[in-house]
Amino acid sequence: MTDRKLRIGCASGFWGDTPEAVGQLVSRGEIDYLVFDYLAEVTMSLMARARAKSPEAGFAPDFVKALTPLLAEIKRKGIKVVANAGGVNPRGCRDALAKAAEAAGIDISIGVVLGDDLLDQADEIRASGVTEMFSGTAFPDEIWSMNAYLGARPIATALDAGAEIVITGRCADSAVALGPLMHEFGWKDDDWDKLSQGSLAGHLIECGPQGTGGNFTDWQDVPGWDDMGMPIVEVAGDGSFVMTKTADTGGLVVPGSVGEQMLYEIGDPRGYLLPDVICDWSEVTLEQVGPDRVLVKGGKGLGRTGSYKVSATHADGWRAVSTLTLAAIDAPAKAERVGEAILTRCRRIFRDKNLGDFRQVSVEVLGAEAAYGPNARAQTREVVLKIGAVHDDRHAMNVFASEIAPMAISTAQGLTGFFAGRPKVQPLVRLFSFLQLKADTPVAVEVDGKEVPVTIADEAVRLDPPALPSVESREAGSDAVNVRLVDLAWGRSGDKGDIANIAILARKPDYLPYIRSALTEETVKSYFAHLCEGPVERFDLPGSHSLNFLLHESLGGGGIASVRIDPQGKGFAQMLLDIEIPVPTDLAARDGLTASGSS
Repeated sequence: MTDRKLRIGCASGFWGDTPEAVGQLVSRGEIDYLVFDYLAEVTMSLMARARAKSPEAGFAPDFVKALTPLLAEIKRKGIKVVANAGGVNPRGCRDALAKAAEAAGIDISIGVVLGDDLLDQADEIRASGVTEMFSGTAFPDEIWSMNAYLGARPIATALDAGAEIVITGRCADSAVALGPLMHEFGWKDDDWDKLSQGSLAGHLIECGPQGTGGNFTDWQDVPGWDDMGMPIVEVAGDGSFVMTKTADTGGLVVPGSVGEQMLYEIGDPRGYLLPDVICDWSEVTLEQVGPDRVLVKGGKGLGRTGSYKVSATHADGWRAVSTLTLAAIDAPAKAERVGEAILTRCRRIFRDKNLGDFRQVSVEVLGAEAAYGPNARAQTREVVLKIGAVHDDRHAMNVFASEIAPMAISTAQGLTGFFAGRPKVQPLVRLFSFLQLKADTPVAVEVDGKEVPVTIADEAVRLDPPALPSVESREAGSDAVNVRLVDLAWGRSGDKGDIANIAILARKPDYLPYIRSALTEETVKSYFAHLCEGPVERFDLPGSHSLNFLLHESLGGGGIASVRIDPQGKGFAQMLLDIEIPVPTDLAARDGLTASGSS
């Protein structure tokens, strides 16, 4: 084993991220690989609709625009590039980039990964009787996009064949980093622990600066929001790595910020399913080894699945969302009544026109802590009324959109702020997920237009996980004081479909037993009862002194289908951190924790 380290930097966490990140990493990152993550489910549907209008479209043009001015420097420094910018048209993205490189006089080898787009198989898959993997609903009549989450092996294969830039369609977000590691270090398809660690490295950088202090609970400690450092991982051949960022930039890389990102949008940490490996991150450790440098070790691999997750999108009715401002005495009560009046009026019109009722409505008074439900404490004279609705009939939603502005002269004094005008009626895009055998998925690789053979390991292998160390719960006892959870822990939340995850990471190991004792599944369910309609699960991560909660049916149908103000659960962790936890009086005194309630 050599001491060689591979430096991978990520320049995009989503389609629309700042183009400044590319120049920052290329000029100052001292990186070997530059990777990009552009795709989400709704992004795929948008790209599919764009390509339906124009065969040349369907990819992320931002990628070509941002990369082109730096191609000469990238070539000179020997930096290789991997991006899932291909969307639903990887060849189109390749052709656009190749044309730009030729115009700049730069000779560069470009590979593409194909086979994730299964839209042509829609009729065959529908006929097979496949159902949605979470809800059990039948396959839709009309699909907008349908893409398998491919793994890292095709990316490694393209690099093996000499590609300097690899463009993929849909793949696991972490695969854009794991592919280069498999190529550079020669990792095999059954190097389970290395694949897990490499996937974790990719997972930590896939959201850009969200892993380097962006969205960190301790926001006040993070400098330089205007010039955030992009994430870089320094990975060794054994899979261990250091998480860091571009030098002399904003941001903060500490165990808390890295740990928050590690648990972001995962489920069971002992069974996080990715195309290349089943990951067990329950005993991962995070150690500060220098300024903005955190050593990450301990990820285990437990085999692989024999299938890919496939995400399809389809239209399922119509939606519209509008916001109004009320600056007035009794503003929250007035806002609630305005929302009720809008819905009542629309329903009366619907009956007169023989239209059915709304399928879904959401009225939230922002500023009055609507998201907190019965836990709200705000007293305010200034609020924003957000009202959203879903209906099967577009005409009904046009009625809804037209009946909001008239409320300004027929309801409460102080109603103002129609800044966006009449809300736009849009298709409601819903996600349909299912599993497809890897053997039935036509993965292909091309480099400079020539097909390169690729072999995908498709045999399912499941290893028994090692015994989980005992995780302690400890009650504070009769001599206790209540402190806010935010003084004891960091937190981060996200979404997977209609499931929200909330990660809670103890600031000190000896806080965890008290946190675990107080934060039961029942407690969390009760706290979010106004939002969470399904069960709550809790998972232990003793390596990072953490807990991960899954809140099922908690997002109003899921991020791309919900009309709530927080359809992805982004605020859930911060809401939970406001809860009070009993701890021993002597522990609170030792650490200077401020009592916030009665014992």
